Amino acid sequence: MTAVLLILGITIGLFVWGKFPPDVVALMSMLALYLTGILDMTEALSGFSNATVIMIAALFIIGEGLARTGWTAIAGQSFVSWAGRSVPRLLVIVTMGASVLSGFVSNTGTVAALLPVTVSAAWNAGTLPSKLLMPVAFGSNTGGLLTLTGTPPNIIASNALVEAGFEGFSFFEFGLIGLPLLVIAIVYFRYLGYRLLPKRQTNERPVDLDAEMHKWIEGYSIGDNLYRLRIRSMSPLQNTRIGDWHFERDHQVAVMRLKRRHPSRLKQTVPPFVELPGPETELRYHDIITVKGESTDVDRLVLKYSLGIIPTPVELDSLKEELINHEVGMAEMLITPKSVFVGRVINLGQYLEKSGVQLLAASRNNQPLKGKIKIAAGDAFIIRGVWEEMENLKSLYENVVISGSPEAMSKNVAELNAKSYMAMGTLLLMVVLLVFNVLPGAIAALVCAGIMMLTGCVPISKAYKGISWTSVIMIAAMIPMGLALQKTGVAQNAANTLVEVLGSVHPTVLLGGIFLLTTAFSQTINNSATAVLMAPIALMAAMALGVSPKPYLITVAISASTAFLTPVGTTTNAMVLSAGGYTFMDYVKVGGPLLLLFFMATVLLVPLIWTF
Repeated sequence: MTAVLLILGITIGLFVWGKFPPDVVALMSMLALYLTGILDMTEALSGFSNATVIMIAALFIIGEGLARTGWTAIAGQSFVSWAGRSVPRLLVIVTMGASVLSGFVSNTGTVAALLPVTVSAAWNAGTLPSKLLMPVAFGSNTGGLLTLTGTPPNIIASNALVEAGFEGFSFFEFGLIGLPLLVIAIVYFRYLGYRLLPKRQTNERPVDLDAEMHKWIEGYSIGDNLYRLRIRSMSPLQNTRIGDWHFERDHQVAVMRLKRRHPSRLKQTVPPFVELPGPETELRYHDIITVKGESTDVDRLVLKYSLGIIPTPVELDSLKEELINHEVGMAEMLITPKSVFVGRVINLGQYLEKSGVQLLAASRNNQPLKGKIKIAAGDAFIIRGVWEEMENLKSLYENVVISGSPEAMSKNVAELNAKSYMAMGTLLLMVVLLVFNVLPGAIAALVCAGIMMLTGCVPISKAYKGISWTSVIMIAAMIPMGLALQKTGVAQNAANTLVEVLGSVHPTVLLGGIFLLTTAFSQTINNSATAVLMAPIALMAAMALGVSPKPYLITVAISASTAFLTPVGTTTNAMVLSAGGYTFMDYVKVGGPLLLLFFMATVLLVPLIWTF
């Protein structure tokens, strides 16, 4: 027992010190428990096979799928739209959203879905993610108290009643206390917690596509020399291939995009757009092709091939719709002195042979270039292509610099497509599987993560990159600490002493003691283990005093979900740790007052709602 308490104290001290990454501290703690003989190897490594840890990793993949298919960007824009420029109002919206959703979805699932949304909304509203992510984590823990299935401790407390011969809690009975606590949490963050939340700079800022487009329009004149042409009935181009006409060689005009107006009778499922038309792309009657070239060259093309001209607006939204979507996008490429491109002559609009990426616009010394260009060191290009191909461009051509991350930019396209609805359907499937207990939580999450990958919502090669491994490893490595506290009897002895000392004073005093002990355990032991440990003790204490056990068991459920003081007390806290750039003391500073408010509300309200 002494050794466990010593290791626990050192672990907490290292978390507070912040000298080492939290996952490293957790791994050191796990190794110490094994090397001192407190746990055997199977017990020490049990966290890495724990269902909760597997579920968290799968939920990160599901969250990545929602981000890659446009839901994150749309939700983030909606949050900002509802909140205006008021960051406190945005904080209330994300906290309330996390709370309501976690009443029906697991807390970890809620945070996994809302984490990328909240990060995007924070930057768009002109604030930092650290000002919003902790309220999302705490809000999801509180929202779990709205329904019976909102969080595992609720089910554990209800089952303890049923097994003892009492009536269990109904589905929405937890809401009688959960709703007041939710109101307290929202009011706290709106007026006090917001001031206590830190301002932590991170390197995870999403790219603002609107701002980038504004910069590119001004610096590269992207909208200039962009035309839309319609293939008319008398045009010789219809039912031919683009490569048959050599537009770039003979006319200095590049084809950028093609919109189908009348799909082939034999191919009714032809997509409405060909984003990067190549030599084999077939031209059909009434197709609309977007081309880039000098006005005189385009005019000659129109006359020679009997084409119609459609006005091409250069407003930001129109250009975004024309050039950027989930399939293809744009990025900035810089040419270094040793690049193989130096000295080559190109026409804007042509494709790079190895990648199929298109050179859309160019700038030299902050002045846009047009027509045929001899590339020099220091030239900058706007490139357009498949997001992943642009991301890989640096490995295909040495000595070129891609500004920013095309992959990160792709997650900020606020547009829905078929994959978007597949991703949302997968999320809803997970909700159904969890609410109706069709499958265990970890299996349900793994199934849905697999669907995300197999349907292309998350490329299989990118799935692991979407997982926050710091959070996953830290949780897995800290689970053995809870096992050690139970195995050595530390937790049981503390609970028994509390019952003996406080039970003789007054039932309300014992209720407060149970809250404090349970929340103390929950800071380092996951909430399910805490509830399993405390539920029978609370039940025995109530029966010994001859009072109703309901107030005590509802208190166990509440306090098991109040791990507000550490990043390791609950998985939701750990999930926002790195994304918000938080330190151990940030949780103490922000979570301490909220925990005190929850304690006071529980001691006052629970005996009124569930009498002794």
